Amino acid sequence: MEYRQLGKTDLEVSLICLGTMTYGEQNSEAEAFEQLDYAVDHGVNFIDCAEMYPVPPRPETQGHTEAYIGNWLAARGLRDKVVLATKVTGRGDSNPGVAHVRGGPRLNREQIFKACDDSLRRLRTDYIDLYQVHWPERQTNFFGRLGYEHGGEEGIAIAESLDALEALVKAGKVRHIGLSNETAWGMHEYLRLAEGQGKPRIVSIQNPYSLLNRTFEVGCAEMAIREQCGLLAYSPLGFGVLSGKYLGGQKPAGARLTLFERFQRYTGERAIEATAKYVALARDHGLDPAQMALAFVNRQPFVTSNIIGATTMPQLRQNIASADLQLQPGLLEAIEAIHSGDPNPAP
Repeated sequence: MEYRQLGKTDLEVSLICLGTMTYGEQNSEAEAFEQLDYAVDHGVNFIDCAEMYPVPPRPETQGHTEAYIGNWLAARGLRDKVVLATKVTGRGDSNPGVAHVRGGPRLNREQIFKACDDSLRRLRTDYIDLYQVHWPERQTNFFGRLGYEHGGEEGIAIAESLDALEALVKAGKVRHIGLSNETAWGMHEYLRLAEGQGKPRIVSIQNPYSLLNRTFEVGCAEMAIREQCGLLAYSPLGFGVLSGKYLGGQKPAGARLTLFERFQRYTGERAIEATAKYVALARDHGLDPAQMALAFVNRQPFVTSNIIGATTMPQLRQNIASADLQLQPGLLEAIEAIHSGDPNPAP
């Protein structure tokens, strides 16, 4: 397993990060333990979760993911061996599905404090290595929205959110802070305030990135490299679409898009057509399509860690093994040709 520096910190995180948003919905606690055991045994030291997980978010299951991880940490005694990341839920009216979190989540001082304390309790730990803002307060282009339209309520100022995060760092509850579902401007603003006021610096940004969605490369990639604020890539398989398992109208039993038809981001006509090309390309080169897709993400210079998720052990084993796959120049050229013909079919 390769390890990369998390921002400008002294932490080294595994190239593969274990995503856990299925724990408590598609995966039982026993299955979560099995996944966590296997991942750690194979070099993964980075675990990512969020207070609103599992997904899809529901009042009945909210917090179960963190609780499962906390129980595992307590049972195995491995807290000091893993880098633990979680997130504070963003503004509720930006994502109506989370209105049950704190009665409508906001990123003000009081709510950030409460969210952190609740996560610490569920995770059964005294500190969080990486505490991330799940999405911004302001209305901007994230969750698949490409065009920016200025206006609307700004919400809680970034300065107030950063002040609260700074207090958590000073209290020893949080070691480092990061962002998720942010724009280049949002990254810049957090960095500007940190530099100008001596506040904690963001060390990472967790945004979608895959063969179907390379929009991070426009603007954010340069910020990530120059500011040492690397990408934690989520949905690197587009909810499993890039494995090819949904091609031809297939609906595999127990699969996420079979169970939850609301997730349509990666199943549009353009996305399916592009997926078919990538799957065929992988097979022409004797590769597993999912591993090829993950290996493409792994090799990007702006990526700190690739957040994989799995509902079954075979999927997990296959995804972690992608860390050892190197893509040859000819294959990379073919990938670029597909991308140039239809860029970002599932933003």
